[in-house]
Amino acid sequence: MSAPALESTAAATRSAARRIDGALITLLIGAAILWFAPTGMGRYGTYVLSLWLVMSIGVMGLNLTLGYAGQSSLAQAGFMGLGAYTTAILTTKWGVSWYAAFGLSGLLTFFVGILLGFPALRVRTHYLAFVTLAFSTLVWLLLRNEQWLTGGAFGIPNIDRPQFFGIKLFGALEFHRFVVAVTLVLSLVLWWLVRSPWGRAFTALRENPVRAASLGVDTRAYTLLAFAIGSAYGGFSGSLFAPLVEFIDPSPFTLSQSLFLLLMVVAGGSGYFFGPFVGALLGVVLPEWLRFAGSLYLIIFATIVLALLIICPQGVSGLIERCWAALGRRFGRKAGGTP
Repeated sequence: MSAPALESTAAATRSAARRIDGALITLLIGAAILWFAPTGMGRYGTYVLSLWLVMSIGVMGLNLTLGYAGQSSLAQAGFMGLGAYTTAILTTKWGVSWYAAFGLSGLLTFFVGILLGFPALRVRTHYLAFVTLAFSTLVWLLLRNEQWLTGGAFGIPNIDRPQFFGIKLFGALEFHRFVVAVTLVLSLVLWWLVRSPWGRAFTALRENPVRAASLGVDTRAYTLLAFAIGSAYGGFSGSLFAPLVEFIDPSPFTLSQSLFLLLMVVAGGSGYFFGPFVGALLGVVLPEWLRFAGSLYLIIFATIVLALLIICPQGVSGLIERCWAALGRRFGRKAGGTP
């Protein structure tokens, strides 16, 4: 390789390292801010903040499947339902600790995600969306009709919150800080995954599967892996959702919720690391801010999201990136002395 090519490669590596370090620093600073953010917000405000983080975990998994690996999925609410009900059943009926139930929820949804990923080896785009749509509907029907196990429409009440080294996390603030810690850990795992060879293989699979296969990427294995890991994050999100609300029924895990999660990915910025946090913020917190509009708040919310997607199809993260690049070019011209 020539010297200019080596210098170009080294510069690209340094630039990527700076971006990665920036993402890591942002994660740590954000976690520190969220740790103290609920002070003075009240119980409901703290609950909304915790719900935002819980939904962000589920959107993270869908962003990995769709944004990085390029596989359409309408099954994320189904995986969240599996995780939530697995945790609720194990902790309330069988006396299993939340930590064990959390791990088992992730394992269950991981393996179910592998099974669901097999159709992705043969079909793509909207055909794959139909397959995952059918799965999401099937999960909701099971949760709704198998009353002997799930409680049916009556749901499962009295879901206990976990303890941490003997500290009871029953209060809203204590549980919120626990959610912050779990979200940070899962975000760091995803940060490592995205910058690993697996993450680069996922991106290559999204951009051009044929070329990725010609470069030696096992497209079948990575397609299944993307589905499995994204599904596990859905299970982890559901496992946190159950003790957050302390009562679950099938209504939060309908097909419409899967569509809403997909909207969060697109609105936040598909394929951007912080896109899930931005998208979940739009989907969870923005409607709460619009409550002052009464019955019109959903119309206002839909109008804002629609306008955003028209202005910037890459989502809020893409819009921020474009503005940042424009500022960089502007200040770069000023520094260089050009008009």
